[in-house]
Amino acid sequence: MNIIQTPIKDLLIIEPKIWKDDRGYFFESYNKKAFADAGIVADFVQDNQSFSHKGALRGLHAQANPYAQGKLVRVVQGKVMDVAVDIRKSSATFGQHFTIELSGENNTMFWVPPGFLHGFVTLENNTIFSYKCTSLYQKDAEVGVIWNDKDLAINWGIDEKDALVSPKDAILPNFATIESPF
Repeated sequence: MNIIQTPIKDLLIIEPKIWKDDRGYFFESYNKKAFADAGIVADFVQDNQSFSHKGALRGLHAQANPYAQGKLVRVVQGKVMDVAVDIRKSSATFGQHFTIELSGENNTMFWVPPGFLHGFVTLENNTIFSYKCTSLYQKDAEVGVIWNDKDLAINWGIDEKDALVSPKDAILPNFATIESPF
């Protein structure tokens, strides 16, 4: 595995070694020792998967302590623009975001530790998105910011009118108005 530090401390890109032959391919999507050696010490307790049509936008979400979640995300099929926003108040990169394209073709994974808002938009139909979480979902611990916040100015890679957003995500507050729990 090749583990790459992004410009935002603790956000990591994970490129697995892929073995291909006439039958297809094989890769290791998780290795506790390799991840720990890279600084990802995580006890994964919940796996989630979503199936989405092109333009489905999910986010921006986090969970407050004591239910804060680290997420190891990847795309099984299709393609997404994945986004993480640093909401750690003591961080030099507070309020900054990082985007990465994840796909079933590149098999790249992304580690989003606690203290970040997370979201993604699907760039292809029939996209399957999978993620491992370090804490169980707790509705009362939800934190969120509207996906098209003007201060964050995230380039999602789609036209705003094409975004398929849930009613819940469409009414999330602006970044400037939230009190970060981190």
